[in-house]
Amino acid sequence: MSETEPSVPATPPATPPAATAVSELEPTPPVARRDTRRRSRFAVDLGHPFMWGFTATAGALVAISLGGSLSALSTVLVSIGAALFIAMALEPVVLWLGNHRMSRGLAIAVVFAGFALILGGVIALIAPAAVGQVTQLAAAVPGYLSNVQNTDWFKALTAATGQSDLYEALFARAQAWLSNPENLLAIGGGALAVSTGLVDFVSTSLIVLVLTLYFLASLDPMKRALQQLAPAHARPRLGTMTDRIVESVGGYVSGMAILAAANAAFTFVLMTILGAPFAALLSFLALFITFIPMIGPVLSWILITTVTLFASPVTALIFAVVMFAYMQIEAYVLTPRVMTKAVDIPGSLVLIGAMVGATLLGLLGALVAVPVTASLLMIIKEIYIPRQDAKVRPES
Repeated sequence: MSETEPSVPATPPATPPAATAVSELEPTPPVARRDTRRRSRFAVDLGHPFMWGFTATAGALVAISLGGSLSALSTVLVSIGAALFIAMALEPVVLWLGNHRMSRGLAIAVVFAGFALILGGVIALIAPAAVGQVTQLAAAVPGYLSNVQNTDWFKALTAATGQSDLYEALFARAQAWLSNPENLLAIGGGALAVSTGLVDFVSTSLIVLVLTLYFLASLDPMKRALQQLAPAHARPRLGTMTDRIVESVGGYVSGMAILAAANAAFTFVLMTILGAPFAALLSFLALFITFIPMIGPVLSWILITTVTLFASPVTALIFAVVMFAYMQIEAYVLTPRVMTKAVDIPGSLVLIGAMVGATLLGLLGALVAVPVTASLLMIIKEIYIPRQDAKVRPES
């Protein structure tokens, strides 16, 4: 009799681990690891508060030290900036002479010699008379203010408003401020401030002239050195951008110099014809004030009209009308012709840049702010915006 073995149920095949087990073995996404790493670093910093505070304090002290150093070097930085922008303004003339079969070295010598002669001639002819008239104006201010207070229209205005005490206080403050020659000399943006002294003014001018000659002679090597800091594939584009920026800045500075000189010359001739007082001083101030973009000619017009009003209301009225007509010619005829190579930027940015530059570096800052703003706009339009336009898909 054969014995039959009991049947054993078949063992089911092994099943793969659960999906949750597989997910536990999957690597963490890179973004999650990066976020975890950042959080861990932040936690480590918070875990060592003394070290974190010491590092922050050291960084603040370094920043304060750098700020103090820059403040102490403000005169040097202003001289370097002035020389660099003057060199950029003279560069178009050097290139023009170079295009007419003149070597660059000879062109630089001719342009620099002409610039030095013109600058020295202007200072020698106008500066002594202007400085002498400062004392005369300071001495004449009390009499001018007294004449205004005794006029019939001022008495009628005081009686109509009933603010005689306020007007007397304002006149007293104006008389005290205008009677100080240092305030009158500082109106032109500090360019003639008494505190600098004659020796400092002459030495600074010589330093600026020497730096201008150096920058003018080494402008091309400086541009090539700047291009070498970029990758090889980006150097041609950087070279093109650098040439355009130098051309734009040079065109703007030279154009502003021409417009300011024309405004000052017209002011001097007009005041001389009208017999207005302090023609040399006020035209010399106009030369510096009109360098301020957009609002410079208006400020000069208001200042000179106000000073002339104290001496003769009729003369002041004639000057205001004629000078206003000249300002329209300057704005709609001279400026478009002279500023052809300057970059066109919105008027709001011109005013904002001029205010920021004047706050930081005075008159030179107001002058430099506009070409710097134009250069930044050019970089944004030529480099940043095309890169943004090329990003058609969101970054992963």
